[in-house]
Amino acid sequence: MDLHEGLNGTRHRLGPIVKSVASGDIIVTRTYSDRFDMDAAVIPRSEAFGVTVQLRDFNSQRLWRGAELVHDGGGAKASLTITDLRDEWQCHSLSPFDNVRFQIPFARLRAFAEEVGRSEYVALSCFSGRIDPVMHGLAQALLPSLDNPEQANPLFLEQINLAMLAHLSQTYGGLHFPVDKKGTLAPWQERLATEFLAAHFNKPFSIGDLASRCELSRSYFNKAFKESFARTPSKWLTEYRVARVKELLLQDLSIAEVAINCGFADQSHMTRVFTSLTGDTPARFRRKNRPLGVALDPL
Repeated sequence: MDLHEGLNGTRHRLGPIVKSVASGDIIVTRTYSDRFDMDAAVIPRSEAFGVTVQLRDFNSQRLWRGAELVHDGGGAKASLTITDLRDEWQCHSLSPFDNVRFQIPFARLRAFAEEVGRSEYVALSCFSGRIDPVMHGLAQALLPSLDNPEQANPLFLEQINLAMLAHLSQTYGGLHFPVDKKGTLAPWQERLATEFLAAHFNKPFSIGDLASRCELSRSYFNKAFKESFARTPSKWLTEYRVARVKELLLQDLSIAEVAINCGFADQSHMTRVFTSLTGDTPARFRRKNRPLGVALDPL
């Protein structure tokens, strides 16, 4: 019989079946059970995203972020949930379920972006219940490896994870991979440009200087950059700054400090730009998304 360790450290029979396999620093776990009303399970905190794919329909589940109930209901086969694991999550399954969860460190996601010549500041959007046939297919492809992790082919796991990272970063992380390379920057120019912009996101610089580093005229550089990244250099930099703001808002810094650290003239300037892109003010974003235990800025 399968054993499951509950929240109080006791082990209960007939708990969920849990199978895991690791590929580098990405951990993939399948959890399933035919029981109703399982014990609630706490998901350990980590500097990572949790990406959960449902392999079957399920009728009832409760999901808490800290003390807040954020989901109470069912889920469809192939639905996807993305969570920020810096928060404390607790899941209580009230009906049979079967899912695969990818634990993806923040550092791994950003390293992937750099490896493919995209130095954007990548962070996945968090949500619950969106149907994603691609992730469902990748999760199913991993089932034999999860059943026999000691016989899993490391190269196969690596390729599945690369496909997963490419899909997630483009679909939910804002990365752009052009299909037609005509009129785009060369790979070395893409890397140089994004690394330069990322390194100068909070300090003044000249687009003309960046263009000359890429051995292009300013006008051609702007056009080729837009073809490569589906946004102008200015738009890319603004989105990068806002992504950095989002991360710093989750730390114990004042909003004014965040503004200065991210290259904005002042807090009001940052608020205008942040609100226009996200629909939330920085203060509202912090209230909705801050990790538990981080104090709120009174401003």
